[in-house]
Amino acid sequence: MLHATDPHAGLRTAVVDWFAASARDLPWRAANRTPWGVLVSEVMLQQTPVVRVEPRWRAWMDRWPEPADLAAASTADVLRAWDRLGYPRRALRLQECARAVVKRHGGGVPDDEAALLALPGVGTYTAAAVLAFAFGHRSVVVDTNVRRVLARAVTGTALPPPSPRAAELALAAAVAPRDPAASARWAAASMELGAVVCTARAPRCDACPVLHLCAWQAAGAPADEHRGRRRTQAWAGTDRQVRGTVMAALRGSPGPVPRASVAALWPDAAQLSRCVAGLVEDGLVEQEGAAYRLPG
Repeated sequence: MLHATDPHAGLRTAVVDWFAASARDLPWRAANRTPWGVLVSEVMLQQTPVVRVEPRWRAWMDRWPEPADLAAASTADVLRAWDRLGYPRRALRLQECARAVVKRHGGGVPDDEAALLALPGVGTYTAAAVLAFAFGHRSVVVDTNVRRVLARAVTGTALPPPSPRAAELALAAAVAPRDPAASARWAAASMELGAVVCTARAPRCDACPVLHLCAWQAAGAPADEHRGRRRTQAWAGTDRQVRGTVMAALRGSPGPVPRASVAALWPDAAQLSRCVAGLVEDGLVEQEGAAYRLPG
């Protein structure tokens, strides 16, 4: 009777049962996790794989276990600790977030959606994830992994559109259980399934707990209808590579790096100049006379 009134009950049960037996042992899922640790993990995991995040998260939490600890740190130390996680502006925003948590909430991560969204660097997804994974609240958590699972299992498409649509968010809300604890488990389980089984390029359908329920498989696994609209992120020769090269040099130096040494880091002087100027504008680098250094 439950399946007749709730068409997604079978999907949820299969995924959650699989998760209970197969979930990766990640520190931000541990029983002793803290809301701050969950928030840090979510920021680090943005566009960065778990294998790179986990050791950096552990070192970060050992050093700054509470928001007040990070709030009091020097920006240079924060950027060095971020190391090669990429998109280092996330580190600056995380420190701004820590300072806001200390100032507005007495050092404790709030469990209210509006308060979370008001924190620097916290968007809709991050707020939803913290509410679910840190506090066990009912929250519709929709990342790229969840979108892919729902696209295949429910709507029968290979991959979701490049950008989320209202219909996807409505579907995610409809599938999520009403019970807070069950909703949090579903969020974690569906994300995990998308991350390790229902992957974008090489899904392991033979290991999928919902293969028998998958609308995409039932339709014959049609090709991605959005293939021509998807863009892959290049690295070699891009401004991202130049910025990363400059940041690596500054992180590895105990003091300011002379402008001549920075100029020798990249053969295209115009591109290098543009990227250094961007780093200065973003607050990631400071100019000190004829040298550059990390801020703070």
